[in-house]
Amino acid sequence: MQHRIVVLGAGYTGAVAAGRLARRLHREDVAITLVNPEPDFVERVRLHQLAAGQDLAPRPFGEMFAGTGVELRLAKVTAVDVDRRTVAITAVDGPAQEELAYDTLVYALGSGWNDGGVPGAADHAHEVSSRAGALRLRERLAALDAGRPVVVVGGGLTGLEAATEIAEARPDLDVALAARGGLGDWLSEKGRAHLRKVVDRLGIEVHEHTAVTAVGADGLTASDGRTIPAEVTVWTAGFAVHPIARATALELAPGGRIVVDSTMRSVSHPEVYAVGDAAMAVGPGGKPLRMSCASGVPMAWQAADAIAARLTGTEVPGVTIRYFQQCVSLGRKEGLIQFVTADDRAVDRALTGRVAALYKELICRSAAWGVANPTLGVPSRRRRVVGQENRSRARREATAA
Repeated sequence: MQHRIVVLGAGYTGAVAAGRLARRLHREDVAITLVNPEPDFVERVRLHQLAAGQDLAPRPFGEMFAGTGVELRLAKVTAVDVDRRTVAITAVDGPAQEELAYDTLVYALGSGWNDGGVPGAADHAHEVSSRAGALRLRERLAALDAGRPVVVVGGGLTGLEAATEIAEARPDLDVALAARGGLGDWLSEKGRAHLRKVVDRLGIEVHEHTAVTAVGADGLTASDGRTIPAEVTVWTAGFAVHPIARATALELAPGGRIVVDSTMRSVSHPEVYAVGDAAMAVGPGGKPLRMSCASGVPMAWQAADAIAARLTGTEVPGVTIRYFQQCVSLGRKEGLIQFVTADDRAVDRALTGRVAALYKELICRSAAWGVANPTLGVPSRRRRVVGQENRSRARREATAA
């Protein structure tokens, strides 16, 4: 009768957390189950590349977790009951539904695209927050004739990467970017200047200070009444967390993220941990950590180490999650590394050009390597779970009763 750890979602955070737990704890003491609807790891930070026509190497979870003791369940999560400590799942290869019981839950279901309730966005816009969405956009772009207009809505990191990637891969298209604020207005002066230079060189038309109020089949409507032609609209204006948590008794922040403490433990249900985009965690300066891989992976480390420490009766590590840089790919040949303060504010220092592109590529490869090798780089000394024999006996007695 092992301590049952169930991890929901195998993006960067869920996969890293599962692998790190497998490295920290004795296999005899714990059963780690990782639930995910796809058999391969999705490099979300590269989905704009996939949409632009590039092929990504497959990364099967079966190979990643071979020999670790982590059990992969290919299924969709349909409900979480935090009072009964169960998860309802539906297998991807059939309609049968079943329940998984847990002693500790790691909630890492992440986020998807958010249409913001803008009329027509859900019907006419494409997204690059999922592999399926990126593949649909890829197919649509491939079918476009030269000179057709493509508009990316959203001036954040995802929007910049999508617009520049598409413009570089398809210079024959008329690519535009619609941003609610100024182009890169959160960057340093050097960062903004380089971004402007690259955007101009790629021929991307920028609609700054433009709020989109409607999306149609052939164009966008701006808040000032202008119509922007768009045969293809790519929507990157924000992300929404997975809705499962809203139907639970977990304490949530506005927007649906699970409120956690510094160890990523739910403040309302101590047997639940949340990591990545699903969690509302506070970083330096009292600011919430932003939805990003840069936040999610350290959160996964923190949660896994805290779970292992509490189960083994050792000291729970206290590590402050902070930021160092924002990495932006601007096509395959250009990049921008904006260095930031611990609480994510831009400083004067920035890397640009080819060096920055190589830097960003190294970051992406490192993140994927960390998922593909989830148990490497972590001390191999596994600790025994304290009191596991007594808990197993109590569970057997409760089941018999």
